[in-house]
Amino acid sequence: MFSRVVEWCLTALLGLIRCLPLVTVARLGRLLGGWAFRIDRRHRRVAEDNLRQAFPELDAAAVRALALENFRRIGEAYACAIKTPGMDPAELLARIDIVGLEEVLRAGPERVVVATGHFGSFDLLAQGQHRRPDWRVATTYRSQRFAPLDRALQRIRNLTGVRFIERHGAAEAITGLFQRGRAILALFSDQHGGGKGLWLPFLGRPCSCSNAPAVLALRYKATLAMAICYRTDLARWRIEVGPVIPTQGADGRDRPVDDIAREVHGHFEAAIRRDPANWFWVHRRWKPPSTRQRSVPGEEEDIG
Repeated sequence: MFSRVVEWCLTALLGLIRCLPLVTVARLGRLLGGWAFRIDRRHRRVAEDNLRQAFPELDAAAVRALALENFRRIGEAYACAIKTPGMDPAELLARIDIVGLEEVLRAGPERVVVATGHFGSFDLLAQGQHRRPDWRVATTYRSQRFAPLDRALQRIRNLTGVRFIERHGAAEAITGLFQRGRAILALFSDQHGGGKGLWLPFLGRPCSCSNAPAVLALRYKATLAMAICYRTDLARWRIEVGPVIPTQGADGRDRPVDDIAREVHGHFEAAIRRDPANWFWVHRRWKPPSTRQRSVPGEEEDIG
């Protein structure tokens, strides 16, 4: 009973946010993000430490200012992720500049794997479904441990029209998705790759990097493309789809997984350096290698 009461309260709170205008929601999110910067000392330290090591040329004041803006952007992104699902597509797409999608699809692929990450309001990648309703769009996610919150969020996610596949044991669902053709699978692959990730350099430091986009693109003979969401102004965004990452060499053979993964993460690096406040700096991206850390390509990592 307690779980249901909490779920009703969360649903009511999320519903209240969804009643507000989008710009108001974005401003509220930035305000809450600024408060979180001052209150959440642990994640503030993680963000500032990551920024110092990635940008050693910045002084302490610049690092702190960049971290504060990052927290505000994260707050804005999460708040808008509550509001935007279910919005009138025309109204929402008027605030999003989506470039490169048609060029990727014009080549005639039936299956597309999109390598993306936690950039800007990354949930807005789902709006590609409104631009191309003739394609089925899916992504993987990790369910929340707190069940009432997970159910409340899933009801909002379902409003996007995108299929959400729980990461653990996702192989069968992904196979079914691609068997029907004309499908796009977006993989958030910028975070720590765990013991099954490849040990590669990222922003000047070695760490575990996800190889899932490369493995799945090769496995399902799919086109592999990048996609990054940039915040351009308050409640305005630009989603850049592309470039396409070749999965075969000039001889027609499959490229090594680690070569493809290096290229994918090279594009992530470029996007981070283009707008450092736009990325998710509050997670521990550079963890020590585990005793089972993979240093060479192998089988598919756990999509989680």
